[in-house]
Amino acid sequence: MLRYWESEFKLLRPKKNPAGQRLYRRRDLELVQRIKALLYEERLTLEGAKRRLQADARKPAEQLELGMKEAAYAEALRRVRDRLQALRARLSS
Repeated sequence: MLRYWESEFKLLRPKKNPAGQRLYRRRDLELVQRIKALLYEERLTLEGAKRRLQADARKPAEQLELGMKEAAYAEALRRVRDRLQALRARLSS
């Protein structure tokens, strides 16, 4: 299945070692999981999955990389910053 997806999805291009074995990086594995979700969970056709991946690739990189963990960390940091600013205001008055 992976070899077939490599032929269908241009974004999926794992590197190969000198012996010709494929070396999947984290990015490749995440893309495979994304393709699997599009095809099996969202029930898209191959063409539909290709279009969705191309649309996602056109988005700014910052939006693509921002995952749930990063969003949670960012929100926690905002709350800490707000609390520190409130404490600073109380101490300066």
